[in-house]
Order: sequence, then C-alpha cells, then structure tokens
Amino acid sequence: MDFELNDDQRAFAEAARQFSQEQLLPMAASWDETSTFPKDVLRKAGEMGFLSLYTPTESGGMGLSRLDASIIFEQLAMGCTSTTAFMTIHNMVTWMIASFATEQARSECCPKLITGEWLGSYCLTEANAGSDAASLATRAERRGDHYEISGSKAFISGAGDTDVLVVMARTGENGANGISAFIVPADAEGISYGRKEPKLGWHSQPTRAVTFDKVKIPVHDRLGEEGEGFRFAMKGLDGGRINIATCSVGTAQQALNLARQYMTERKQFGKPIAQFQALQFKLADMATELEAARQLVRFAASKLDKRDPEATAYCAMAKRFATDVGFTVCDHALQLYGGYGYIQEYPIERHFRDVRVHQILEGTNEIMRLIIARRLLSEDTGLL
Repeated sequence: MDFELNDDQRAFAEAARQFSQEQLLPMAASWDETSTFPKDVLRKAGEMGFLSLYTPTESGGMGLSRLDASIIFEQLAMGCTSTTAFMTIHNMVTWMIASFATEQARSECCPKLITGEWLGSYCLTEANAGSDAASLATRAERRGDHYEISGSKAFISGAGDTDVLVVMARTGENGANGISAFIVPADAEGISYGRKEPKLGWHSQPTRAVTFDKVKIPVHDRLGEEGEGFRFAMKGLDGGRINIATCSVGTAQQALNLARQYMTERKQFGKPIAQFQALQFKLADMATELEAARQLVRFAASKLDKRDPEATAYCAMAKRFATDVGFTVCDHALQLYGGYGYIQEYPIERHFRDVRVHQILEGTNEIMRLIIARRLLSEDTGLL
C-alpha cells in the first residue's frame, strides 16, 4: 500500500494551498466577524474547479476521486473552515444533480453550478428529523406533470443566498422507501426563508430554515425515480462525511501550525515555552493523533472510490475519529496560547468555534458509532 501522494495529487494540493492562502486566509477573520457570505470568492473557486471536484466529466466537472477531493479540501480548510465547508456542500449538490437528474435538468443546472454562477443548498434535515432522517415529514404530491411540495427544513446551509435546492420529500409510505429527491429553484413561488441563525461558528455561510407551501416542481426535476431519494441522500452523506472530516483535519493542522509557531515566540520564566517538556509532549500528541486522523480519512475515501461494500462504515469511522480529533487539537492549541487563545485578535478561537459543529452535522458522532457497531455485529461484516 502506497501512502505517498502521486504527482497529480501533489499538484492539486499545491493549487488548493495557493488559493487558500491568497483568497481565503486573508479574509477569513473579516468574514467571520461580519457574517459575510463570500460569493465572489466562491465564483473564483468555481473557476479553479473546486465547486465540481467529483462531478462527472461528462457533465463538465473535474471527475476526481473522493481521495483527490479530500486532499484539496484539506488545504482549503486551512484558509477558512466555514467557506470550505460550504464548498463541500455545494460539491455534493452538484454531484447529485449530475449523477441522478434527467438530461434536461442536468443541462440546465450543471454548467451554472460548476462555475459558481449558481450556488446550491442541500435540504434534508427537519426540526423533528435530524438523526432520524428517514422520518422526514415534508411531502411532495404528484399533480399530473408536476409535484407540489409542502413542509419545512431546518439548519440549511446557504439558504436564502443560494440559487438551487436539492430537497428530500416524502412521495409515498412512511420510512426511507417513501422518500424522493427534487431539484427546486430557490426563488420558486411558495418558498419562504427564516431568519439567519446566529451560530457559534461557520459565520461565513448563512443558515436558515426553509418553508415550502405548495411549491410546484415539474416531474423532470425529480432525481431518479420515486422512492430513490433516501438512497441518494445516503450516498451523498458517505462522501459528505469524508468531506467534513477533511475540513476538521485541515483546520486542526492550521491550529497546530499556529500553536507551534507561538510556542517558539512566547517566553515564560526566561525561555520560549517550546522548551518546556510538558508542552512538547502535548504538541507531539496533537501531531500524532492528527496524522492518524488524516490517514483514516484518506483510507475511507479510497474505500468509497473503490465502492468497497464496507465503505459506509469506514466513512463513519473517519468522520467520528477525525472530527473528534480535530476539535481536541484545536482545543489544545487554544490552551497553548493561554489567554491570547481566547481573544478574537488571534485565529485560534475561530478554529475552535468552527470545528465544533463537525461533530454534529452529516450525522452526529453518536450516530456514527451506531453505524459502525451495527456493521461489526452483523453476520456478514467485513470489518473484522
């Protein structure tokens, strides 16, 4: 097994690193302070191909592997966690439309989503259907050549500032088999948006509730067949878990880099704090656990690329481990900064705030443990 990046992957990482340092890092603190959604920079990301990383080439995307995408997202997250996290959501929306939509819908949506002219939101979560996503209540009733969607979604990233929504709605029986997926214009008649939620982190992307009141959607804007929506959602979430785990790794790496630099500059008792063995050990543990998280994420991404039958479980493992480690590393980095780590003049407190939600979204880490345990306890498990 070769753990080294190939030439293409090193080139991808370098391009992403340069974009991150030039376009994201200088503005990240300002976007956080003013809750600015940087659409202009997202369009520049589209020009670089960062908004269609694993969208199939036949639909105009880059057609990269999930491993390649993870390598790129890690570098981007080092510049701005919140903005990169939105890019991962947009990538998922673009991929789903390119992979499962009708030819008419693909031709209408993909060119604009790929360039960033349009931005996309993913609408699955509801107020009473978070971890239990299969219990969602939003309904889509067929009326001849169109559907009418009614219901509401909660905690939708980008909502109110994006152009396209991928919406999961119930078209049939209770449970997962009764759910279908739809492409919905964000400005369609009957859609309304809640307030911009004040959040602990992720300030550079808006989060709102979305309400649908008999929103009419043509049948050709359904993804796949009726009843396939939940399967599409779960496929999307496997990749989404890799993406958000990667954002944790990238953010934690940036926090570790900053803490290391600070330790060489900050002096106490007449010498740099980097010379205190207790703090050296802390730094060593942070680096070790972060590298373990990085390798598990990349291993899970390769499982997804190879369509391994246990890919879902590995994605859950990677998401659980990397988001926990990412938060812990950022927490320890803040501690190494002392009181300065708690002050907004320094970026450590923003990294700490931004990674906390990663343990919740794309399936909470408790749900990740449930997925892993069920596979371990099944008779046909391939994890042992």
